[in-house]
Amino acid sequence: MCVALTGFVTEIKGDLATVDFSGNIVTARGASLIKVVPGDRVLVHAGMILQKVSDGDAKELEELMKDVGAF
Repeated sequence: MCVALTGFVTEIKGDLATVDFSGNIVTARGASLIKVVPGDRVLVHAGMILQKVSDGDAKELEELMKDVGAF
């Protein structure tokens, strides 16, 4: 099962964003479509940025994942 996770954008290069997931650094596409900037929290699935998320929503999602044992 694949799950979308939240992370922090650390760098933008064109349509690519470097995203930090608690120390795991990945490159995700869609930065220009969603219009993200470094410091934004984003929801990423399969290497694509799905949307920006608020700190509160990201925290809630992380808590839900912990509750079901995903983390």
